[in-house]
Amino acid sequence: MTEPVHVIRKLEQALADDDFAWSLLLVGEDQTDKLATLTGDLRGPFSRTGDGKQITSGFSYWGIGPTIAWANATNDPFYLVMKAGAESFLRHWRRVRPHVEDGGFHFVSLGVGTGVKDRTILEDLYRLNPTMFYIPVDMSSEMLRMGSLEPVRGARFPVAQVLPVQLDFSIPDNMKELGQMLARLVGAEPILYTLTGNTLANFESDQEILATITRVLRPQDRLLLEVASTSRLDQAAAKEAADEYHQTRAFAEFVTSALRYNTDLKIDNDRLDFRGEVESDDALRVKIVWKNNTGKPIVMGLPDHTEVVLDEEDTILLYTTRKFSTERLKKLTEACDLIPVEHAYSQFRHTRRPSPFGLDLLLLAPGAVKETLPTLADDIWNR
Repeated sequence: MTEPVHVIRKLEQALADDDFAWSLLLVGEDQTDKLATLTGDLRGPFSRTGDGKQITSGFSYWGIGPTIAWANATNDPFYLVMKAGAESFLRHWRRVRPHVEDGGFHFVSLGVGTGVKDRTILEDLYRLNPTMFYIPVDMSSEMLRMGSLEPVRGARFPVAQVLPVQLDFSIPDNMKELGQMLARLVGAEPILYTLTGNTLANFESDQEILATITRVLRPQDRLLLEVASTSRLDQAAAKEAADEYHQTRAFAEFVTSALRYNTDLKIDNDRLDFRGEVESDDALRVKIVWKNNTGKPIVMGLPDHTEVVLDEEDTILLYTTRKFSTERLKKLTEACDLIPVEHAYSQFRHTRRPSPFGLDLLLLAPGAVKETLPTLADDIWNR
């Protein structure tokens, strides 16, 4: 009696010559739980400062509406942070690439986005290791489908070596399970994890999310981290950082899309407030909030068909982002026991006057390899 053929192998064969737009997806979470979480966050207490009701980071991209809105925002030439990131990434990656050329790395992309940066990385890693796996991870299955098409088609990467994973990697237990599954999948072979696009800045606690990711790194693994940075820490710079997001309508459409598609709230961009502030004397934080400035209470319907009253001056936090100082990056990496291996930096040059803002790309290794790995830590933190 012949051994049965595993369904995954049969499916791979069935799709090999099919030009229909099939895509495989490994679902790691119950989506009803995510909807309950979103609904609970929108029932938060009254706050004038965006510290009550909120759309937490992953939910900004969750669902087809926010995914399309995000794609539109990334193509807006007035979204300067995104534009500068796209223009500088290839140059930054070329500086980092020599440090991962000899390892035979697999590629795990945390927060796939549009997939443009993943394509750059995948083309090089696939040339160096034709048997590698590409594993994009995102809370939004729609974002995974959209974001993984670009790198796979662009790099002509085999679909049989792609495993999109729907998972909220900001939850420690989820990240732990992901790390264990990947270790069983690739054995002792190294993994390059990436967190690009300044995604680290979107979480309430940047240190907690970085620590959550760091815990799954084995000595042979590496983390590629891209963040927006600032050389000034004053209120004028904080206002300038907020204005970057205020000047693009496409970004406003994106940042309100989670409310638009998950509540019955009438969206008016005149109720958006872009607030810049200095955070802990080592970063600039931008909070984008919806504010009830109508002069009267508003009733908002929630996904579970219940309602919540938004009193006058109440707010809903829609989006958080940051620009990190060198000191903040040093604190974060040291707190998470991460060692800089390589670093690339570009200053924004899209304005007539000098800008304090830039983008940093850091290749990081877990502290367990400290004794054997030469680092550029002193050069990076002294710039």
